This record gives sequence, C-alpha cells and structure tokens, in this order.
Amino acid sequence: MDLTPPTRQSLLSRLRSWDNQDSWHEFFELYSRLIYGVARRSGLAESEAEEVVQETVIAVAKEMPGFKYDRLKGSFKGWLLVITRRRIADQLRRRYRQVGPGLADIEDPQVAAELARVTDGSELESVWDDEWQTHLRAAALERVKRRVRPEHFQMFDLYVLRGWSVKRVARALGVSSMQVYLARHRIGREIRKELAAVHAKLN
Repeated sequence: MDLTPPTRQSLLSRLRSWDNQDSWHEFFELYSRLIYGVARRSGLAESEAEEVVQETVIAVAKEMPGFKYDRLKGSFKGWLLVITRRRIADQLRRRYRQVGPGLADIEDPQVAAELARVTDGSELESVWDDEWQTHLRAAALERVKRRVRPEHFQMFDLYVLRGWSVKRVARALGVSSMQVYLARHRIGREIRKELAAVHAKLN
C-alpha cells in the first residue's frame, strides 16, 4: 500500500466512483484496522467488530457520490468517527434486542448507559484518538520497513522496538555497535518523514 501522495483529498475524490476498485482497496487498507480496533475496544466481539468495519465502509460509500471535502467544516477524522460510532451503537442495539437467557434488554438502565457512552460520551473519542495515533505510527513503520535494507530494519527492530541492548543486538547479528546506532538514526529519521506524510493523508 502506497502511503505517499496522492493526498487524502485526492483519494476521497476518487472514491466517488464505485468502479475505482484500487482507490476503495486503498481506503480499506488505510482505515479498516483502525475502525476494527476501536470497535473491539468499545466492547464488541470479533464478529461484531468485523460487521462495524463492513457497515462503516458501506456508509462511507453511500456518502461518496455527493461528498465534498471541506476542512473548514471539520476534519475527515472527525467525520469518520461519527460514522463509526453510529455503527458501533447499532451493533450494541442488535445485541441487546436479542432478549433471551443471559442477554440484557435494551430498556435496562445499564444498557441505556452503555449506549449513551458510545453515542454521546467523550470516552469513545479518546479511544479513537489513541487508535488513530497507533495506526498512524504502524502505517509509517510499515512503509519504511518495505523501503530500507532488511538487515538495517532488523537492527532497529531489536534495539528500538524490542528494547534489546546495543551489545546484545550487535552480538546476535554479528555487527558492530556503531552499525546498530547508525541503523537507529537513519531509520528513525525515515520514520519521522513518513509520519509527516501519513499524518497528512490520514487526518
């Protein structure tokens, strides 16, 4: 998946056509894991979260033909959150309407409070922001990983991501400590560049 230009606005413009399969695939790759992660952290089961992803993408698709991106009216990030929140609430309502042994009734005060937390509260916004940042970093890291030499990324992975000591990395890979430091510096610089690029595309 290419996380560099064309920009997010360009991508959204291309999504107006159902026939543009490449653009829809790119959109799904960019946002599906984010939506799924938020749905799971909202208390949904795996199957329910998967349905939220599908229904959110469908809802976006229905909006696309007449969609006009206007940053002054709010961010795309906020707009997508509104759609995702509604789909999560829909899943909770479906669950609670299934009256049966061990299942709650939608009129129950605790159930109503849970629905209110998802639809009206700020808690989901905090979860969304956390997942957004995690997703942004993961996308940037994956982009850099595909571009740099595997042995350099392995040094970075062991030293920075897994927390190994420089000496342990150098000994395990048969390289010098200086090579480990250089790999950290170079890949760290590339990741910062990608974070800026991905941030412009996802926000």
